[in-house]
Amino acid sequence: MAENKECSSSWGTPFSGFATTAIHNGQDPEQWSSMMVVPPITPSTTFKQVSPGVLTDGYDYSRGGNPTRRCLEKCVAGLEGAKYALAYSSGLAATMTIINTLKAGDHVISTDDVYGGTN
Repeated sequence: MAENKECSSSWGTPFSGFATTAIHNGQDPEQWSSMMVVPPITPSTTFKQVSPGVLTDGYDYSRGGNPTRRCLEKCVAGLEGAKYALAYSSGLAATMTIINTLKAGDHVISTDDVYGGTN
C-alpha cells in the first residue's frame, strides 16, 4: 500500500486541478535512484532479496507490489483525497482483501456475480 505524501512533498505544492493531480501525483522523481521524471513501467515478476525474507525496496513478487503499482496507488490516493490507496493484480485479490477484513457477523451486500464465479 502506497502512502500519498504528495501534499507535503518537498518538491512541490498540492495541485488544485484534477488533471494536474492525475499527471503528477505519485511521480516524484526523487523516489528513483536514477531521478527519472517519468516513472518506469516495471514488468518484473520477481525481485532480488538480500537474503531469504529480506526484501529490496519492499518487493518480492509483483503480485505483492512493484514500483509501477506504487505510483498508481499514490496517484489514486491523491485524486480521491485519501492518504492511501490499494491496487490489485486481479479481481480475486481485491475480493479476498475485502473478505479478510470482515469479522463474524458482518454482512456484505453485493450483486450475484462479483468476479467470475464469486457468489
